[in-house]
Amino acid sequence: GAGVIMKEGMNVRGLNTAATLWCSAAVGACAGTDMLAEAALLTLYVLLGNTLLRPLVNLINRIPIDEQALEQTYEVRVIASHQAMEEMRKLLVEKLDEAKYPVGDVEITDRNAGLSKILATLVSTSIDPEEIDAVTHFMEKQPGVFYAGWEGSSKD
Repeated sequence: GAGVIMKEGMNVRGLNTAATLWCSAAVGACAGTDMLAEAALLTLYVLLGNTLLRPLVNLINRIPIDEQALEQTYEVRVIASHQAMEEMRKLLVEKLDEAKYPVGDVEITDRNAGLSKILATLVSTSIDPEEIDAVTHFMEKQPGVFYAGWEGSSKD
């Protein structure tokens, strides 16, 4: 239903939606009891809170919780031809830096059939999947690239 709060491991989803629905109910209660000034003020408060706090939340989510014990490691993989490998390595690091995901390490391994695998390990412990997807989709469209993808894994 609307406003369900779901917990997946350490992640909580739906909290903002649930809180907004409860606030909307409070606005409706104020308006229904002829407290129009309070309803308007509460509406403004909810809109400003949802709009202005989003960039702050995104900034906080990118800050590592504990740099010594990273809970999640993110890797971006690109499979490219040997001829395009060096150019694609530079382009991948550049695109990840533009998206504000600094690369901690880049490993290149030769594969069969004239292909190389580029493995970029990200420093960030929190990512926006849509941003990383945009980088990998961009990389897949480059000449000489056969695959681009990413994954996160827990440190065991």
